[in-house]
Order: sequence, then structure tokens, then C-alpha cells
Amino acid sequence: MRLTIVQSSLTWENPAANRHAFSEKLAHLRGNADLIVLPEMFTSGFSMDAARLAESMDGPTVQWMLATAAELNSAVTGSFICVENNQHYNRLLIVFPNGAYEYYDKKHLFGLAGEHAHFASGNKKLVFEWKGFRICPLICYDLRFPVWSRNTPSQPYDLLLYVANWPSRRGHHWRSLLAARAIENQAFVAGVNIFGTDGNGHDYSGDSAIYDFSGQQIVQISGKEGLFSTEISMADLQQYRLQLPFLSDGDAFELV
Repeated sequence: MRLTIVQSSLTWENPAANRHAFSEKLAHLRGNADLIVLPEMFTSGFSMDAARLAESMDGPTVQWMLATAAELNSAVTGSFICVENNQHYNRLLIVFPNGAYEYYDKKHLFGLAGEHAHFASGNKKLVFEWKGFRICPLICYDLRFPVWSRNTPSQPYDLLLYVANWPSRRGHHWRSLLAARAIENQAFVAGVNIFGTDGNGHDYSGDSAIYDFSGQQIVQISGKEGLFSTEISMADLQQYRLQLPFLSDGDAFELV
């Protein structure tokens, strides 16, 4: 599968400007990517002004993602501020070229920034299939909670995605935890962060990265905007799991 991660600066709380910027960044990927991963809240930055910025599932951001996936012939994912049933969600949407989509609402809300006061928490983990890979998408703060990220027999996956707005002052945590999630779950891991300074004055160095199933880093993009594409191999992953069948020795549990 051809995987592309997109590290970008964002225009604070300006969805139209951000959608336009990503359209320009992604235009050359037509026919050259199977899955394109954008950051958390890619239309607004990590804003708590949910009531003003929220969009419905038939709003302009979802329409843009549907059009982009069709135009590029690629699945596209990233999170945005969504309103549904009078609740606001930090919602990751995965849109396929044929117009189908699935979504995941962020489970762990970032109390330090007051996210829990403005957003409702999701309660359902998502694993979807695309191009022969089982894929589990998660959002930013979820990275700190390994039980939620666990590769379990009931919901096995091959690729773990994290979209984020993760400040540079905790960059060591971001880099270390991405590698740890790859090692413990024997899965490819892609983490996509932003770059620059947001409207709250927080600095982001990016450090978007892809790790293989043994925790070896394939790429890291730091200190700049950037886009990176690579092909990840299911055959290599399966061979590694056969040689080192650690997952089968894991503790048996289910989240309730």
C-alpha cells in the first residue's frame, strides 16, 4: 500500500484557507497514493471554540474530503470539529474514492487544554480494511493510553494511525510512544503532526513519522512542512509476525 503523510502548518481557525492549502499540497498525488493522512483538526488547529467552528457531516469539510478522495483516487483521512445531535466531537473521518466513509471520535480528551469541556468523548474503536491492510485510526492524546491502542484478537490491525497537534515541548514523548506502539503491537505506525505556531502560541516541530512493525523508523519529518510517501508491505509484516509471534502470548482482555 502506498502511504502518504502530510505535515503542514495550519491557518488558525480558518477552515476555508486550510482546505485550499491542502488542495494545493495534495494535487500532485493523483494516482500516486492509496492512503493520505492529514493532521488532527486539519481545518482549524487545536481550537476549543467548538460551537463556532463545528461542521455537520454534510458540511464543507466532509464535502471537500469526498471530492479530494475521488479526485486523487485515494483514501483520505484527518480529523475535524464535528457537530452531531447537539454534541461536538473531535472526529477522524476516513473517506474512500467511491464516496464511502467511516469515522472515529476521539476517545481520550485532553484535559490539560480543557478539551473535555467542549467536546464529547467517543466510545468506539474503529478498524477498517483498505488495500489489504486492517487499519486502526486514533487521535493525538490516545497515543498515551496503550490499552486503547492494543492490537487485540477481536480487533486486529496491521497499521496504526495517529493524527495530532502535539507541541514540540513534549516531542520526546511523541517520538518515543510512536515507536513503542509499533513494537508492542507488531504493526506499522504512522503519526502525523503539524508544524509552526498555533493561535494559542504553542510551537510544533512536527516530527511526523512512519515506523515499521519492529519499531524501526522509516522516516521522520522535523522542523518544516513536508510530505512523504512510501510503500508498506503486508508480506514483510506477516513474515515478521511468523518469525516472532509475540502477539499470541499477550494477556487476554476486552475493554468494556
